[in-house]
Amino acid sequence: MSNCVSILGSTGSIGRQSLEVIAACGMKVAALTANSNVKLLEEQARRFQPKLAVLMDDQAAADLKIRLADTCVQVAGGPEGLLAAASLPQADTVITAVVGMVGLRPTLTAIREGKRIGLANKETLVCAGSLVLEEARDYGAQIIPVDSEHSALFQCLEGNRDRGEVKRLILTCSGGPFYGKTAAELKEMTREDALQHPNWSMGAKITVDSATLMNKGLEVIEAMHLYHMPPEKISVIIHRESIIHSLVEYCDNAMIAQLGAPDMRLPIQYALTWPKRMPGPAKELDLWNCGPLTFGTPDLNTFHCLELALQAARTGGTAGAVLNGANEAAVAQFLAGEIGFLDIGERVDRAMAQIPVVQNPGLEDILAADRAAREAIG
Repeated sequence: MSNCVSILGSTGSIGRQSLEVIAACGMKVAALTANSNVKLLEEQARRFQPKLAVLMDDQAAADLKIRLADTCVQVAGGPEGLLAAASLPQADTVITAVVGMVGLRPTLTAIREGKRIGLANKETLVCAGSLVLEEARDYGAQIIPVDSEHSALFQCLEGNRDRGEVKRLILTCSGGPFYGKTAAELKEMTREDALQHPNWSMGAKITVDSATLMNKGLEVIEAMHLYHMPPEKISVIIHRESIIHSLVEYCDNAMIAQLGAPDMRLPIQYALTWPKRMPGPAKELDLWNCGPLTFGTPDLNTFHCLELALQAARTGGTAGAVLNGANEAAVAQFLAGEIGFLDIGERVDRAMAQIPVVQNPGLEDILAADRAAREAIG
């Protein structure tokens, strides 16, 4: 169980909800980091009194230092500040809630300090899963997933004695805001349309990934690494209600599912309190009034990004880094209004076709693949 936590990305959706859980469970905060949101990070620092507050933007960090001059909170800026927050001795747990490849180096830094990792940054395992898990074994670091689907699998597997008994991991998928639409309809979808997720309140990038179904494809790659499963033993099922968060099917055809209200505070809390459970702020699931639960098959032809992710899962090596880097760049262009919704998948597809895959990559190979993918997007 965690006692003192550093949150990388404390002003985002996961970071803010993590602080709610920490307050409810009586834990301490060692460090808080953000990109450039000076006002909110100042409010968080004054309330939780961390030892260190970090802003990636140096100008914003200089502003924060002035604002917090009357406190004992130290302020740092830039990538070095992020690494300092990840390795702070006071923290026994680091929640990595930053978005994108920027989360890889601080996650590795926290692992090398032997800390528990509350992993909410899926890019870390998508791009460098084998490397990250090898280092976690070498340094005795625990990696506990924060994503609702991976937390569900983690919980469903806790009583499993032999992974050979597992027939299949089943990741549930809401289908996002565009479920059931045709490619012709998707061509007309705007930024505002893509950000209207039916069940979850998330940041812009992950919400767009949920609309393209890329998010579910990234989760398949994560699950391969977290649970040592080949891609053919991982399935995706559409479950619009987001009540069942994922399932494990065993060799005797029994299935174990984890259910809960669509509330990220539940998986966040479990990552912090595992192996214990305790009362917390997550909403209660009212089974008597939640309505029927439905299931369906994802449309891989229309939602091409999911198929591209499955292709990267089968290929291995640096394919995940290429997929992720190209997707990050393309989603940024879409959010900026520079390309259309369907252009995201087309650009990722082009990058994956152009960039050679390196098998058994080291960190520099992974970073090079990421750079090449972003350059290919333009």
